[in-house]
Amino acid sequence: MRKSLFAIGLLAISWSVQAQILCHVDTNANMYVSKGTLVYSGGGMQMKGDGKIENHGNVMVVGNATDAFRTIDASNVAKTEANGGGNFVNMLNEPTAYASVNANNPTTPPVYTYGQLYVSGLTQANITGIIDQQFRQVRHGDYQQVGMPFYLKSPSTLNAELGKSFNGTRRSKNDMLHWDNTRVEFHHLPTLYGIYKFGNAAPAYAYWILGGNSLDVSNVTRTVKGTPWSDIGMNVTLQNAGSAINFGAGGSNKNDYAERYNTYLQDGFELTSGTAWTGNFGKNWYQYANPFLTNLDLSRIAYNEPATVGDGVNLSNIYGVRLDVSGVQYNQNGGGSGSYRAITFNAGVPTGDVDYMMIRPLGTFAIKLNNNSNADVLNFSNLRRFNYYSRDASTNYSVSANKGLISNSGTVKQLGVIALDANGKAIGTTYYVVYPNGSTGHTATATTQYAATGTDILGTFEESTSGGYDNNYTAKYWLYINEANENDFQGKNVKLVNYSSAIKSYKFEIRENAALVSDGTHQLSSGIGFYYKAPNGSVTEAKQGDVIPVAGAEYDLYYGSPSTLIATAKAAGGEVSVKPSRTKVVYNPEITNYIVRFDPDWKKADIEVYDMSGKLVISKKAVSTSTDFVIELDSAIKNSYVVKIVSDKGETVNTKILK
Repeated sequence: MRKSLFAIGLLAISWSVQAQILCHVDTNANMYVSKGTLVYSGGGMQMKGDGKIENHGNVMVVGNATDAFRTIDASNVAKTEANGGGNFVNMLNEPTAYASVNANNPTTPPVYTYGQLYVSGLTQANITGIIDQQFRQVRHGDYQQVGMPFYLKSPSTLNAELGKSFNGTRRSKNDMLHWDNTRVEFHHLPTLYGIYKFGNAAPAYAYWILGGNSLDVSNVTRTVKGTPWSDIGMNVTLQNAGSAINFGAGGSNKNDYAERYNTYLQDGFELTSGTAWTGNFGKNWYQYANPFLTNLDLSRIAYNEPATVGDGVNLSNIYGVRLDVSGVQYNQNGGGSGSYRAITFNAGVPTGDVDYMMIRPLGTFAIKLNNNSNADVLNFSNLRRFNYYSRDASTNYSVSANKGLISNSGTVKQLGVIALDANGKAIGTTYYVVYPNGSTGHTATATTQYAATGTDILGTFEESTSGGYDNNYTAKYWLYINEANENDFQGKNVKLVNYSSAIKSYKFEIRENAALVSDGTHQLSSGIGFYYKAPNGSVTEAKQGDVIPVAGAEYDLYYGSPSTLIATAKAAGGEVSVKPSRTKVVYNPEITNYIVRFDPDWKKADIEVYDMSGKLVISKKAVSTSTDFVIELDSAIKNSYVVKIVSDKGETVNTKILK
């Protein structure tokens, strides 16, 4: 038996006697779905004439092959892309809060909510209704990363909807491109008209980038219209991404559009293993978008849950997920993105930016696999969730279930350090993760690490086995997510460094198995907690939610008190760690070039760059260290370089650039 439950706010509805339609909103009728309300229709839904559903909450339409979702005119003719719209509107409830992230905590009310539509079981042929989807998004830069959850929508319609003129010219910053996982490249639409549609040019779950010239989706609420996708057959097998691609030495080979791979392809998951552009670097990389008008929950895509309680998705060889792109820039040498959020799964629970595991409608994400040995299936339909935070392991899968946090046995501990400016705004984040199977120091076996980029202003450095800096890697890379084995690294220090005078305080966020601990908590289930030491300060307990003033560029982080180790080292007449220079050479994708980022204690520096024949190609004296130095190399020349940097105090840093 079918049932239909409707929310308070139903003003006027007439019912259709057609077998395929259970809910009918007639002309001159309005239906208001309030925030937080669930409306369920166990069959089809239809809106006629100017009959309207204004959705601030959640609408479920669940049926079968004989049911339909329609918007029709006064003559009962289906409305089209050209004359449709206005009958079903998914509203933004707090439009100016679009940049806010809903804390992954069911005790914290979501700060950004919006109307969501869930359609299940209906065939695509019977889904013809036009949806008005309100849309706002953080500006990404030269290219906006979006999903396009509408069946056979004409690309040209975005001109009016997004308030700018797009075209088919590649690299114009007015073009539309979609990612090809197999070829590891973006394909562009050569024209916005004719046969090219969202849905036949690329799959429903394709990852699109839209040229950002004059595109404003942050300051203005836009409305994008189209027919929603059916959820039937909405799955994809994750295998062979990039398997046939030879990136060349240092990523210098070119794709099908004569673009060098190293001008746009980034892989922060593999960068710390020391195998850039070889092995798994850039391989097994899948970029997707949310194909639905309902949130996607990625929190349990690495779990083998029983079919009766789970969502049916188990990516058994997943490394992590990259999302929340920002700082996208493109120039004649290529393009790239300045920063991301990252989540890793190899520890057994999500680590890193776990608050970002809900993918909003029109949102995008990228999945990195450890290898190509499995043929796991990503079923987008089963990941849909009305809620704004993820479900826990004890709660069965349901699109409408009130889910909490992951709560397995307490083995993975995570310290998040959030950099705040003078107004208390978060401007940087880094994470330190410890667990029994973690890896300490630089190693190809690290499983949860993610590299920081040249645009990050806060991070940690690779640690030596005895604690402190590993001098072999301080100038090569640093870390957004750092991992250590909690048994062999207990009480030893990891170096936390910031490179911005705008950072005025640090806030601590502590999780155990991805779940936030209570405010004020220091001691975790192991009986051990995290500690920190400010410059010239004493070792202090790090507690959940604490905010401390920043007193310098370098701090020490510990899992477990270091007091015994310090006392032992001093008794032996030794030092706990030797402080190297924090100057490093890193690639900055915002300018598609390498930069020198200087140790905050340096004032001036001399810089020399040699090619592999020993020829001096760059020589700069008394360079100010107050800003990054750009190493301007000819991108057309395939070569490697040695960079020598000497401070005014005689400290020397030598490193290589591999192109």
